[in-house]
Amino acid sequence: MMIIAPQTMRGFFLPAKSVDTATMPPLYSSRGTKMAINPTLTIARRAAEEAGKILQMGLRQLDQIQIEEKGRGDLVSVVDRRAEEVIKNILLDKYPQHDFLGEESGETRARAEESEFCWVIDPLDGTTNFLHGLPQFAVSIGLLKRGKPELGVVYNPATEEWFTAARGEGAQLNGRKLRVSGLRDGGRAIVATGFPFRYPDLMPRQYALLQSVLQEIADVRRLGSASLDLCFVAANRVDAFFEMGLKPWDICAGILIAQEAGAIVTDLAGGHTMLDSGNIVAANTYLHNTLLARIAAA
Repeated sequence: MMIIAPQTMRGFFLPAKSVDTATMPPLYSSRGTKMAINPTLTIARRAAEEAGKILQMGLRQLDQIQIEEKGRGDLVSVVDRRAEEVIKNILLDKYPQHDFLGEESGETRARAEESEFCWVIDPLDGTTNFLHGLPQFAVSIGLLKRGKPELGVVYNPATEEWFTAARGEGAQLNGRKLRVSGLRDGGRAIVATGFPFRYPDLMPRQYALLQSVLQEIADVRRLGSASLDLCFVAANRVDAFFEMGLKPWDICAGILIAQEAGAIVTDLAGGHTMLDSGNIVAANTYLHNTLLARIAAA
């Protein structure tokens, strides 16, 4: 099946190329054996690659991109909108019975009643990084089944890194099986976090959490893309991640990728309201318990 990207997108001229899935990294199960093709994951990867082409083109034309500010520090560009449009067209063409929730286009219902499946999309997670030419941004595509993450694709087109997961099949980076850090010494841990710029009233709480957590860990990193933060937990690049005030599209795909790599992922109280509350902690069992204790003490 060939997916053709639109050739012209408000100043971005894209080649009409089909997606060759043979060029994508192969998928392996949690047992290290090559997986049978997951057709839904394949379609999600096709959509992410087409969106990634738009981001790559935009990265070469940063001085020409129109930017809007949705709120303080919350930027959006024509690149975000066009990338989401391409993703939405590909996914709903293949799965018209599914619901769709995108950062830029909002919610689209397949029918009057809620569908069992809902795609949750951030076409450009890390817009500020992107607009500054920092290669820490991603296309994030998650699929919920009855409200729980079932599939996740996070693709950084600047580094050509593909983080993928399907429930029960493990998580991968470019075909390599991922496993979360086994670190048990909080004093050596590097923890990723972010700041709730959309909600200035949450900043004092974030500062308090950070001050408390720093008493137990080595250092923090603020990388600017929650989806990649979760993938970096999965890939053992950071030992843990916590943040407040996120949106479902920021974390839907990354939650499953981290979980399938062995991470414990909860809200700040140890519950499972991450997608609703926007508050999240992800780490191995030992560090997760350590972080929850420091958060409770803040």
